[in-house]
Amino acid sequence: MLQQTSVARVLPKFDAFITHFPQPSDLASAPLGEALVLWEGLGYPRRCRNLREAARVIQRDHGGRVPDNLDDLLALPGVGPYTARAILAFAFAQDVAVVDTNVARVLSRIAGEPMKLASTQALADELVPRGRAWEWNQIMMDFGATVCTARNPKCDQCALTDICAWAGDVTQADPAATTQGTSRPQAKFEGSDRQARGRALRAVALQPLTDSEVFAAMELSNDGERAQRLLDQLLVEGLVIRAKGNITLP
Repeated sequence: MLQQTSVARVLPKFDAFITHFPQPSDLASAPLGEALVLWEGLGYPRRCRNLREAARVIQRDHGGRVPDNLDDLLALPGVGPYTARAILAFAFAQDVAVVDTNVARVLSRIAGEPMKLASTQALADELVPRGRAWEWNQIMMDFGATVCTARNPKCDQCALTDICAWAGDVTQADPAATTQGTSRPQAKFEGSDRQARGRALRAVALQPLTDSEVFAAMELSNDGERAQRLLDQLLVEGLVIRAKGNITLP
């Protein structure tokens, strides 16, 4: 839920979701539509679909318990290197580094050069104090979010200035700007395909709709080609289904 979504928006949704689906087995056995209704408002509904698919794999292959090793976590639908390592560090307190956009920014500035994902991860892993990964990763993330920020970093308040190769030197290009894994401006939401898809999902969550009613819900009745493309995407992704001639949640 926290992927590309703020904590403030996630917290109430998380509480409702985990109350409704307290165990992977509960989510694995539920219709996708039931999960999508609880997910509504978070955006990126493919994440919800992937989460349910991951729960089904956990139930089928791991006895309903989330695996505690990197390979098994990476094999779950929707779980990439960041999420897998976050689970290992925060759920299982294993000595691995979690590299989010804030951590990648901090490390590239300390190194004084743009970094690839693999080299950033390797450096992050080297820095983890043995037995303290749970605390360390949160410190690194918070440091990047509050001190070593993307814009206007607080270099005058930074405890790492003496070892930082960049140290806010405006005569040098910020290495974080071209480091892989650091944030880039997000596409405008208003008028986007994401907004139209979200409108469609909210509408069919209330009742089955005809194609034209879905287009109207998207506010794309005057752009049939785009509306049809978006509806076709939702059908292919399994986020909606066609039943008795109407569009509804699965």
